[in-house]
Amino acid sequence: MSHEDEVVRAVEKILPSVVSITISKHADFVNRMLPIDGIGEQLPKDDDGNIRLGGGSGFIISNDGLVLTNKHVIMDPDAQYAIFDQSGARSDVQILARDPIHDIAILKMTPPANFATASLGKSQNLRLGQTVIAIGNALGEFQSSVSTGVVSGLSRLITAVSDMSGHHERLRGLIQTDAAINPGNSGGPLINLHGEVIGINAAVIFGAQNIGFAIPIEKAARDLGDIQKYGRIRRPFLGVRYLLANTALQKQFGLPVNYGAFVVREMIPGDHAIIPGSPADIAGVKEGDIILACNGKSINEKTSLEDMLENTNPGDTLTFSVLRGTEKLTIPIELKERAQVKPESLGK
Repeated sequence: MSHEDEVVRAVEKILPSVVSITISKHADFVNRMLPIDGIGEQLPKDDDGNIRLGGGSGFIISNDGLVLTNKHVIMDPDAQYAIFDQSGARSDVQILARDPIHDIAILKMTPPANFATASLGKSQNLRLGQTVIAIGNALGEFQSSVSTGVVSGLSRLITAVSDMSGHHERLRGLIQTDAAINPGNSGGPLINLHGEVIGINAAVIFGAQNIGFAIPIEKAARDLGDIQKYGRIRRPFLGVRYLLANTALQKQFGLPVNYGAFVVREMIPGDHAIIPGSPADIAGVKEGDIILACNGKSINEKTSLEDMLENTNPGDTLTFSVLRGTEKLTIPIELKERAQVKPESLGK
C-alpha cells in the first residue's frame, strides 16, 4: 500500500467519529458587548437565533456518545454549545468534566445515526519524523479539514491562552507537529497512519509557520477512565502555591538555592500560600519553605511540582525534601482529592 493510500485509509477510518462544536450567545448579550449598535445583526446566527462566535472540534470515543475536546473550547459560562456530526445533524451538549490541569474536556451528546468511535492509540513511542494527520473544523467554517505532516518535537512546554478573558496556562508534554492546526481545529484528533488517535489538537504559535501542538492521548484516556469509574475526574491535591526557583528568583528573594518550588502566596487579598485544611497544611508545610524534591527527584524549571504529581492518585503518600531556612526536612504527605477538602477550609 502506498503512503497516499495509508493516509486516505486512516482518514476514512477516523472521519465518522469527528464532530464540530459551535459556540454561540444570545443576540441581546452580544449586542450589549459590542461597541457599535447593529453590528450583531450582521453576524452569523444559529438555528435558535443566537449569534455564532466560533467553533471547535471533537471526536466520539464511546457508543453512548462521549466526546473528547479541549477545555478551552467550552470554557465560556455565558455561551451555548452544540455538536454537529458528519451529516450536519445537531445534538445538544452536556459538559461532563473539565480537566483542572490539562486542556481536556469530556462532553456527552446523543449518538448520531451513522457514526464510529475513534480508536485511541499511544503516544509514548512516537518518533521524530513520523507521519501524523490532523482533522478538525478549520476556522469554524471548513468541516472535517484534513492536514498531514510529521512529528516535529516531543515533550514540549508552552504557555497558551486558556479562555476568552485572556487567562494563560502552561501546557506540558505536548506533541509538536507541522501538520496545519488552524483555529477551529482545537479539540480534533491527531492520528497516526493506523487511524488511531495519538493526541488532541490544542494550540498553534501565531506568527510562525507550521508549528502546532497536541495533547498526548494518554492524558485524556486517564480522564475518561475516571469518568467511567467515578463519574468525575479525580486529581490529587497538595494545596500549595509556589514559584519555581531559578537564578533570577534566587537573587530577587535571597534564596539559598536556585531550584525547587518556593512556597509563596499571590499578592491578592485573602490568598494563602498553604491552602487551609489541605494535605500540605496537615503535614506542616509552611510559607517560605522550598520544596526541593519529591520521592528523591529534584524539582526545577524542567520538572515542576505539577509534573511530579502527574502520575499520582488521591491516597498516595509522597515524600518531599523541604528546605526551611537552613534546615533540611523530610515530610511525607498523603495526597487528597480536591473534593475531599472541605469548601469552607479553602479560603476566599
